[in-house]
Amino acid sequence: MNLAEKQQQLTATLTALKNGQDRLALLVEHAKKLPPLPPEQRVEENLIPGCLAKLWFVPEARDESCFFACDSDSLVVKAIAGLLCSFYSGHAPDEILRHDSQFLAPLGITQHLTPNRRNALAKVWERIRQFAEANAK
Repeated sequence: MNLAEKQQQLTATLTALKNGQDRLALLVEHAKKLPPLPPEQRVEENLIPGCLAKLWFVPEARDESCFFACDSDSLVVKAIAGLLCSFYSGHAPDEILRHDSQFLAPLGITQHLTPNRRNALAKVWERIRQFAEANAK
């Protein structure tokens, strides 16, 4: 499934819910099921700076695709960062770079985030993009 198809599927799932709070609650439930990063990856170099919550981000390149994992001491932060990590994982760098990073805005999720959490989301997207650029051919 390419990113456009994933976006359509995600949009359908989230817009079936009544409002942004319900959508965020669904993402939090999903985040609870994400495995925590192992202690050796919860290190300073993997921290996203500027977040009130601790947010670790770990990118990896395998088989010409990018994979992303994250963890946070805040479930809401982990939910939003985890959504981006899950969404972009398994895709080629060029496809990631062509995708519109603002695809979450119309879904009514980001407006329920504090400015600090929106900032964390932007920083995760920035790291995903930087990693994709570094691994593009």
